[in-house]
Amino acid sequence: MSTQVPEPEREQTASDIVGAALGGAARRAGLDPNESSATGKVVWSAMGGWRGILESVLPSLAFVILFTVRPEPLILPLGVSVGLAAVFTVVRLVQKSPPSAAIGGLVAAAAAAALALLTGRGEDNFVPGLITNAAYGSAMLVSALVGWSLIGLAVGFLMGEGTAWRNDRRKRRAFLWLGIAWAALFFARLAVQLPLYLAGDVTALGTLKLVMGLPLFAPLIAVTFLVVRALYPRASDAGDTVAA
Repeated sequence: MSTQVPEPEREQTASDIVGAALGGAARRAGLDPNESSATGKVVWSAMGGWRGILESVLPSLAFVILFTVRPEPLILPLGVSVGLAAVFTVVRLVQKSPPSAAIGGLVAAAAAAALALLTGRGEDNFVPGLITNAAYGSAMLVSALVGWSLIGLAVGFLMGEGTAWRNDRRKRRAFLWLGIAWAALFFARLAVQLPLYLAGDVTALGTLKLVMGLPLFAPLIAVTFLVVRALYPRASDAGDTVAA
């Protein structure tokens, strides 16, 4: 009597790990193509609703206004900005809602404020954002150009096909252009904001950071979601059938 030896589990590749991480983050943000939600609802969820918008906008807005009205002492606008981020974090913890977004915002605000206080330059409060745009833009562009689009990896994980999308010319091309579009957004922010940082124009820099934030993020999320829905029509067939 022979016993069957179970096959060893396939080792996770780097693409599996990255795809799982990106896909998990997308799912938590409400960006799962398998769901039948309307595009507007998906975009609203990705922004975090009113709470997410306030958490994203208010700390930076408070800093810009206070710095413009009274740039000295620098600790005042920085303190209010970090304080608002801390309040949002505490509220999430008290209400037992996912605190990751607020904690991320608090850590970013604290790090930026620490750098600005260390150098004594208000514009240095925006250095982490500039670095983030450069890093995200580079990662999106390079991954798309080499055929391993980060968007494709995330979608592949969410749709349960892993990296099989790379064998589909239509999907591969779509993820290439989506990656380029996201890279263009990050590089556009960098191209506009970096000269203002170098010129030390804190008010204009902060204002344009807000203008080029959610107002540009939301429509690109919508486009990305619609493209993915078109690539995977079965994910929305059930919702369309019910609506009809």
